Amino acid sequence: MALMPKRVKHRKSQRGRIRGNATRGNRVVFGEFGLQATEGGWISAATIEAGRIAAQQYIRGEGKLYIRIFPHKSITSIPLETRMGKGKGEPDYWAATVRPGTVMYELTGVSEEAAKVCFARLAHKMPVRVRMVKRK
Repeated sequence: MALMPKRVKHRKSQRGRIRGNATRGNRVVFGEFGLQATEGGWISAATIEAGRIAAQQYIRGEGKLYIRIFPHKSITSIPLETRMGKGKGEPDYWAATVRPGTVMYELTGVSEEAAKVCFARLAHKMPVRVRMVKRK
């Protein structure tokens, strides 16, 4: 089941712009290794879940995976072949807004080589460029 907020004040949000680097959530806190975004973008709830499944299948219960992003933003779309006008479309899916530097996933309880392979699998699923970082 994809992540989404229990309830929101407004169903439809404006697109906005992703400016600047992440100042919060930009260091590894819970695990030993982290997957950090190097560019900004929207990560859909389905993509977050796909990354979680790929990581869980690889670590097979020996390590622990932490998901550090949550989809708070509703993304709307108008049906295909609809004429101009008639207002804003209905919410289509939920997305997390990720700035450059945001740590998206964290891993603990696995070796560095295993974490590297696991994060490589996750990187294929992500729509933004990512890199692996270690806890300081």
